[in-house]
Amino acid sequence: MASDDVFKKIIAHCKEYGFIFQSSEIYDGLSAVYDYGQNGAELKNNIKQYWWDAMTKLNENIVGIDSAIFMHPRTWEASGHVGAFNDPLIDNKDSKKRYRADVLIEEHMEKIEGKINKEVAKAAKRFGDSFDEKQFRETNQRVLANQEKIDSIKARFVKALEENDLDDVKQIIIDCEISCPISGSINWTDVRQFNLMFSTQLGSVSEEANTIYLRPETAQGIFVNFLNVQKTGRMKLPFGIAQIGKAFRNEIVARQFIFRMREFEQMEMQFFVRPGTEMEWYHHWKDVRMKWHKALGMGDEKYRFRDHDKLAHYANAAADIEFNMPMGFREVEGIHSRTDFDLGNHEKFSGKKIQYYDPETQESYVPYVVETSIGVDRMFLTVMSSAYTEETVEATGEQRVVLKLPPALAPVKLAVLPLTKKDGMPEKAREIMDTMKFDFNCQYEEKDSIGKRYRRQDAIGTPFCITIDHQTLEDNTVTIRHRDTMEQDRVSIDKLAGILDDLVSMKKLFQKL
Repeated sequence: MASDDVFKKIIAHCKEYGFIFQSSEIYDGLSAVYDYGQNGAELKNNIKQYWWDAMTKLNENIVGIDSAIFMHPRTWEASGHVGAFNDPLIDNKDSKKRYRADVLIEEHMEKIEGKINKEVAKAAKRFGDSFDEKQFRETNQRVLANQEKIDSIKARFVKALEENDLDDVKQIIIDCEISCPISGSINWTDVRQFNLMFSTQLGSVSEEANTIYLRPETAQGIFVNFLNVQKTGRMKLPFGIAQIGKAFRNEIVARQFIFRMREFEQMEMQFFVRPGTEMEWYHHWKDVRMKWHKALGMGDEKYRFRDHDKLAHYANAAADIEFNMPMGFREVEGIHSRTDFDLGNHEKFSGKKIQYYDPETQESYVPYVVETSIGVDRMFLTVMSSAYTEETVEATGEQRVVLKLPPALAPVKLAVLPLTKKDGMPEKAREIMDTMKFDFNCQYEEKDSIGKRYRRQDAIGTPFCITIDHQTLEDNTVTIRHRDTMEQDRVSIDKLAGILDDLVSMKKLFQKL
């Protein structure tokens, strides 16, 4: 199935089964803003819980905070967002559509890379087990020619961005004959920079109000609270501060469902270290964060690191963790060595001393920072992209759609299903439900045939269903059905909680880290 078709099916599935809705849909919606439905909210909360506990429970030197969305406007001057938080935008004169110039160029390079991958796939099929991919990539003329195109475009592109040469960014688009997806023309305007921050007013009377910004990232709330946390928590370097919270960016070219939105949620951890040790910790957190992703069991081969070609103004090293979604490899998390830029600038702009006294070296200094930053919504899309499965049931030939979510993240952990609505089965099912709901998010269903109920639970990713039947009333046992294999086991009700706890707990995930 084509990747575009898969992506459209995932989007439709999210709406049909209560995961994600268009915001304000009854008023025709609000572009690039989404609401999480009953199942989406549960899945999202479970993702956040997995991240939060992995940070704060498994690391004695990491604590969490919750800072405000509104911050003093000088914060964003110090952080560089007022002067440097821009996207290069370009308009097509025929379609009147606006695009991010950097995205157009990156997608063009991805198309060339797609040609390389097709050549590799054809050769692998032709040569079979004897195929040496590395040698093929290094010797095949078509592959080498396409790779040379990519390298040339990338080198020129990075140079143009570093020098803020917007004229050459436009010229790259023209030279590569990149056309508008809507009009098909290459009739482009000049490239312009557009600041992404939302501004609003703070004050009771508009004439007296001060302009402030909705935060474009959660990191600055951590930096301005560095001394508060360090002193009240008696924290010693190295230590980290974690936070989950909403951020806002006025994305002109918001696209690809929840991948790029105007209101989104971040999970960020800033790790404060002694200057000179930042690269050691940078590589440490790259490894730790990749393990966190791979522990979910969504396929190690679907992940890769991508080092940044152009570093942000605050960084001396940066890499993204990318996941292979239906639309190709996309960034899910960033790991950045931010040096002392943030704390140093806040010290400068606030006029307050923001330093750490190191008892080992007996000196005071501004700590360096290594950041891990992951988008909750992008992680949600990663999980859904991996989980969505269409398959044929061998026994019946029936088609089913199943979300093979990691059990620890699944919105509903257990479905309690009486086989029929009579003979005391609903009452017994309710009794089990009332016992299990204290430990697990459970769902009770008695409408329709047991097969249809199984399919509904498959579609929302419920990992286990228990069925109460006539035998249950005789020997106090139930059948437990496994979502992925559809196998069923007969188990005693008094052992059910222990069995499920072992299968759906996050403990198993944490033990892999």
